[in-house]
Amino acid sequence: MQNDLKKIETFLSKHHVMSLATSDGKNLSACNLFYVFDPERLSFVVASSDDTVHIKNISKDPQVAGTVVLETKSVGKIEGVQFRGEFYFLENDELKKRYFKNFPYALAMNPKLWQIKVNYFKLTDNTLGFGKKIIWQNSSL
Repeated sequence: MQNDLKKIETFLSKHHVMSLATSDGKNLSACNLFYVFDPERLSFVVASSDDTVHIKNISKDPQVAGTVVLETKSVGKIEGVQFRGEFYFLENDELKKRYFKNFPYALAMNPKLWQIKVNYFKLTDNTLGFGKKIIWQNSSL
């Protein structure tokens, strides 16, 4: 299980843009966000403003799903992570510092930072064999 999480963490550390899906209970929305992943807290940190559709949606339903993918046409190199989790306003100063260290230009926009606490990962990694999938789910759920 820990080795599976390490593979997921390694993949996520090589990327910085996620696709995120949210819902207000009636309508779906998708967006792309820059992220920093914190393996200790199994959380993404993202920036966004209150006037976006996805933030309005999470005020009604904090459950989200998303993906991070390596864009390639080579089948043998396909890698990607699907995830589910809960979206919260970020209060952790250490994670805020980590986000702005990775994206210092974001400081100029003075964005709100948010945390996505992940409870499910599915890594597809064809470099380990065609269609190889690694699934991790929070055992306390």
